[in-house]
Amino acid sequence: MQTGRHIAILMASYNGARFLRDQLESIAVQDHDDWSLHVSDDGSSDGTLAILAAFARAHPGRRIVWRRGPGRGSTANFLSLLHDPRIAADFFAFADQDDVWLPDKLSRAVAALAPHAATPALYGSRTWVTDAGLTILGVSPMPRRTPGFRNALVQSLAGGNTMVLNARARDISVRAGRADGAACHDWWLYQLVSGAGGTILFDPSPTLLYRQHGQNQIGANLSLKARYHRFKAMIGGRFADWNRANAAALSQVAPLLTRENRDCLDAFVALRRDRGITALRRLRAAGLFRQSRAGNLSLAVAAMIGRV
Repeated sequence: MQTGRHIAILMASYNGARFLRDQLESIAVQDHDDWSLHVSDDGSSDGTLAILAAFARAHPGRRIVWRRGPGRGSTANFLSLLHDPRIAADFFAFADQDDVWLPDKLSRAVAALAPHAATPALYGSRTWVTDAGLTILGVSPMPRRTPGFRNALVQSLAGGNTMVLNARARDISVRAGRADGAACHDWWLYQLVSGAGGTILFDPSPTLLYRQHGQNQIGANLSLKARYHRFKAMIGGRFADWNRANAAALSQVAPLLTRENRDCLDAFVALRRDRGITALRRLRAAGLFRQSRAGNLSLAVAAMIGRV
């Protein structure tokens, strides 16, 4: 075991028996061996719990525990694990129930986070996007600009399935509380940690196989069809609904944000009330950005028609 490098793996499960064994086996063969697994299950009616029990029996020297989840969706489920004071660790890694981790996923995260022990830090990475049978379809995009709060307000960056937080970032989330209404746990944590002045680390190397199978909560965004549907959702108001919820949650914890980022949040809230050229000017003045030219164009359009 590696002293001071313990990772609590936090998995939110719900009727995931179809792919769960693959994910568990990929966790078992991680080259970073100092980990425990904590599962919060939101009332599965398939074989999920039996698979977890069998996995625990196969690894008797390992801490593998599960419990009944809050039953309020995946965001509440993941955050209930992250905020549980009984789970002590140096790092906290989220795990989806249907992916397959590459063997160096945890070791890469620890190596990236280790120099940042004195400040809140959040790690994420690219992924190999696959079909249900794990045939690779492509790789998730690489950010064009440095991650930060001005990006986080209008775009989720790394998928939660890649995220690992250090203990100080976990503490910020605990202080922020339940984040009721936040669109999703990974976007919320990107906003919260960056807003609090923490370090955001993005690994250009994929660390897992991100399985697409028709029941993903969000899913990848590689094809033109997927991007069209996301643009349509933005123009249709779903993006604005998410932003409304995120801004309200951030406003509740504004004292945790740096002064600069509180001002940025205020500018974002003001922008959302405007339309047309005024909104576009506010967008530029606030310095908000997405990670692609197409994303920035759609953001500008959304601002002008009042859909931010």
